[in-house]
Amino acid sequence: MKLSVVSPVYNEEGNVIELHKQILASLTLLKKKNKISDFEIILVNDGSKDKTLEIMKTLNPVKIVNLRRNFGQTASMDAGIKSATGDVIITLDADLQNDPADFELLLDEMAKGYDVVCGWRHKRKDSFSKKFISRGAKMLRKFFVDDGIHDSGCTLKAYKRECFDNIDLQGEMHRFIAAILRWEGFSITEIRVNHRPRTSGKSKYTWKRTIKGFVDMISIWFWRKYSARPLHIFGGLGMAAFVFGVALTVLAFLVKFFLHVSVSYITLFNFGLFFCTAGIVSFTAGMISDIAIKTYYKTEHIRPYNIKEVIDIS
Repeated sequence: MKLSVVSPVYNEEGNVIELHKQILASLTLLKKKNKISDFEIILVNDGSKDKTLEIMKTLNPVKIVNLRRNFGQTASMDAGIKSATGDVIITLDADLQNDPADFELLLDEMAKGYDVVCGWRHKRKDSFSKKFISRGAKMLRKFFVDDGIHDSGCTLKAYKRECFDNIDLQGEMHRFIAAILRWEGFSITEIRVNHRPRTSGKSKYTWKRTIKGFVDMISIWFWRKYSARPLHIFGGLGMAAFVFGVALTVLAFLVKFFLHVSVSYITLFNFGLFFCTAGIVSFTAGMISDIAIKTYYKTEHIRPYNIKEVIDIS
């Protein structure tokens, strides 16, 4: 089995040498134990503005994927994964908070038959504010994209190569890879891993990334749940709005009939017309979306399902 290790790097000049050293030591030990036959280390330079790239060029062995500018962690991870040639891909952060010594734990757990093994930072060495935001995000994540694991934000994960055959990572989607793969039918588990405090450089997490992550979470929820059947959500909302609008309109006429109030001055009537119109527009949008998505799947040759294997017994 060949193992690829992918790490997005952005302004980590104080960590990249030690990161490479620890990754190489872990992989060398795994190869000595015959748990892997070969390995590659892929560092993705996400438009670093310090000396990170210059330092990376002095490392050996390493494959450097150099992005033209800062595109973000998700884009960096996608670029690294697409450059990987291993049967198994392990991802980790470049800030040395993830411990490369845990690679063996991930592979041992994967050997039990899992497609994805996620790290769980059960003893996080982060600031209170970062932990607080993560707990809030976890509650929202459980409601919209329940992935069944404790720590979706932990980058230290091991994946089988086929997990990414039909997945392109965008926005802040790296946090939701486990949820996407679970929806696709891949088997996922988690193990407790070591987490260390940052000793050099600055954290890249800001309130802007939190907002972007929430927006992406809604997008992923909608796409994975209704991408193959948009009429179900748009049509359902449209029918509900139309029925509600008709009810308000009927109520407005009853008020006019019994109270002798002109329909034109009744707010209920105006609201009724609004909801009827909104319902028709929503249902029409659902029909158009349904046609568009079927055309998309047909022209792109993408299936709205994932086949694990075909068993032919004869």
